[in-house]
Amino acid sequence: MTIDRARNLRRRMSLPEATLWNILRADAFTPFHFRRQVQLGPFYADFASHRAKLVIEVDGSQHSADGEIAYDARRDAFIRRQGFRVLHVTTLDVLTNLDGVATTILAHLPHPPASPVPPPHKGEG
Repeated sequence: MTIDRARNLRRRMSLPEATLWNILRADAFTPFHFRRQVQLGPFYADFASHRAKLVIEVDGSQHSADGEIAYDARRDAFIRRQGFRVLHVTTLDVLTNLDGVATTILAHLPHPPASPVPPPHKGEG
């Protein structure tokens, strides 16, 4: 059922999520291979790059409720234990300051991008 849930989440992306997804598919982000609605343990990340070990969460106003704050804290702690960094951006910023959001994301990515295959050890290859 987890694959079906991820597919459903991808089909029902909000406008801010769809807007950010279009940016994450642009050339500047291609080397990091972002995926959307990625299952990490019992949680789903809005966007994740395994290569950069970065999760991006798009937070709307509902994330300011006490229950959501506690849930987000549990999810973020779990994701961090998996070796990822978590970056939160607001729906308002995505819709009104997309260039600023893109700049912030780029600042959180390794430069140059991590190679998908490590280089051979000295004397090999």
